[in-house]
Amino acid sequence: MSFSDLPVDVGPVYEGERIRSKQMYVELGGPKIEKHFELVKVRDVKKIKDGHVELHGPDLKDMEQGGRYPIGILVEVAGEQLEEDLEAVFERRIHEFCNFVNGIMHLNQRYTNWMRVSTTAYEKGFNSLELLGTILIRLFKAELPIIEKCQVTIYTDAKDIEEPYEMAMSTYEKRDERARGLHDEDVDMFYGCVLCQSFAPTHVCCITPDRTSLCGSINWFDARAAAKVDPKGPIFEVEPGECKHDVAGEYTGINEMMAKRSLGEIDRVYLYSAMEFPHTSCGCFEAVDFYIPEVNGHGIIDRNADTIAINGLAFSAMANQTGGGKQMPGFNGISLQYISSPKFQQYDAIEEGLDGGIYQTVWMNSGLKERVQEFLPEDVRDKIATEQDVSDINELKQWLEEKEHPVVQTWVEEEEEEYEEDEWESEGAMVPMGTQTMTVPGVGGAGGFKIILKNCKIHAEAVIIKRIDSKKKKKK
Repeated sequence: MSFSDLPVDVGPVYEGERIRSKQMYVELGGPKIEKHFELVKVRDVKKIKDGHVELHGPDLKDMEQGGRYPIGILVEVAGEQLEEDLEAVFERRIHEFCNFVNGIMHLNQRYTNWMRVSTTAYEKGFNSLELLGTILIRLFKAELPIIEKCQVTIYTDAKDIEEPYEMAMSTYEKRDERARGLHDEDVDMFYGCVLCQSFAPTHVCCITPDRTSLCGSINWFDARAAAKVDPKGPIFEVEPGECKHDVAGEYTGINEMMAKRSLGEIDRVYLYSAMEFPHTSCGCFEAVDFYIPEVNGHGIIDRNADTIAINGLAFSAMANQTGGGKQMPGFNGISLQYISSPKFQQYDAIEEGLDGGIYQTVWMNSGLKERVQEFLPEDVRDKIATEQDVSDINELKQWLEEKEHPVVQTWVEEEEEEYEEDEWESEGAMVPMGTQTMTVPGVGGAGGFKIILKNCKIHAEAVIIKRIDSKKKKKK
């Protein structure tokens, strides 16, 4: 396979290339564009015009430099061995293949796809999206030989994209619905995915029936199909091994796989916890689950949120903290599908005496809550606040008390305490506005430390770290 006829180089060496706003010629999709998508559909071989690329809307050479435009990428494939289960698998490869192009940065997937084309690439002659379509066709057929025919349609017009966008959203929903009825204990094989390691070298997605890939695009059925078709590819089988902790979701097979694939950086994972040995996060996750120490609850903000979270941070700020393959207690990249699972962050909640992770969730951005509302238990649905209900932590506390949210029963009654001489104290520590008293869990253990900020506004006069007993005095 050759790309010598193209004005830019193409190859895996360019994965991970970053294009900053000052370097970009145009931006396609992303958080500031309402409708965008990428979709793969398996078609009858007679309905595919092999190698054909079609564009609906302005081409790169017709776009204003520095502008933002919709982007819809529809890849249609045919072949005797192809089946519908492979669509999502092929679809995720769009992310990888776009990043093969020197001068293109591609992030996310499905309806959150986001691309930038660099000014340098445009000046070299990459001035048409038809070139991108040609590259995708060549790579799909070369990397996945079971694809016999392939054609690509690209949408950049806000009106033309509406109909295929609705088709894409309907397709995503059908895939997700199928996956919701299966759970981890029902299967004898899990899967791993390393498609994001070009951006997050120590990250490996653990894909199980209850944990769809963080990007939301690969569920257990998709992963099974991918591993079957390409056993040595980026999506592979993982034998669960012994279940060491069923509530936490700790499996020896997952731990061994993580240690190997993360180059020894991560060797222990709780699949159902955001606080103890949490799953690593890449950069393509659909949402961030974050701990709110002031109320001992969790908030969730999704990638499409146009608001600041209750902790005062935007999604982008928390994503920078969360991503990159780190194991970050209190900040966890998740898929939206995971929220509907009964195992969603269950370990943290059950440790607090609650029935499940959703019962420790106290805040969501309104767009996300509307989207997942049908999956929220009725007895807690109206007790989860949004930015339309509360504007700060104090209002959130009042809301939770008034609504009798289950998390209130976990609150510890504050007491004046005498501190002994061996306690550690740091003068002049800088801390976030509004943070008062919180518990930092020990890595993998119970108890941990209590951090008490004295006379705290923005600058704390003292930070005291004291080892605490695991027993708690519940607020009556």
